[in-house]
Amino acid sequence: MNKLALIVSAALGAAVLAGCAGAKQEAAGPGGNPFATASFHEILTKDFSDKGQAKVSRLQQTQSQYECSKYAYLGEKMPDAVAKEIESKAQAGVVYPADGKYLGDWKAGLKVAEDGKGMQWSDKPGSPNGGNCLACHKMIANDPSQGNIGPELYHYAKLRGDSAAILKYTWARIYNSEAFNSCSYMPPFGAHKILTEQQMKDVMALLMDPNSPVNK
Repeated sequence: MNKLALIVSAALGAAVLAGCAGAKQEAAGPGGNPFATASFHEILTKDFSDKGQAKVSRLQQTQSQYECSKYAYLGEKMPDAVAKEIESKAQAGVVYPADGKYLGDWKAGLKVAEDGKGMQWSDKPGSPNGGNCLACHKMIANDPSQGNIGPELYHYAKLRGDSAAILKYTWARIYNSEAFNSCSYMPPFGAHKILTEQQMKDVMALLMDPNSPVNK
């Protein structure tokens, strides 16, 4: 298994655990829905334990994660009203740069995009997190380590331009992608304080700067 496969496997494993975390929120459905039984949730909390900064509390879903897990398990389309409520709440929660400047240093942004460290039990608490963007997105030409789970971002600004509307949209998408897709798999880098404001500016520069390898 290559490095990317390991990253994806770990990410999917975390997603499954997050899905299971909503277990105690409703009674068991037809067929004994494992996502909806308190006993299953109890098994999870007994089998996992805190280790350093990696806490069992991370298994607890947000309300939006719970709603997405529920409808996916039932095999039903999420009602438009529920999806709209999730997206509206996420949009309202986006915090834009206090100084009105969206772009930092694309070279620093590339380091953030390549770095998958952070928030694990083995990482030093308080140390900068990586964005690990390349694990899911193609961003640079001829880099075989890039993933393709997420949309391709190569030539991002070259194709979309750098208007004020695009800058604002891109920032919000990085801050919390649920603002545009209620069940987005993309981590809410700003909303959950995974990346700092400066790191987000640097990633923005990676996507927008004409000198960045993303736009070459």
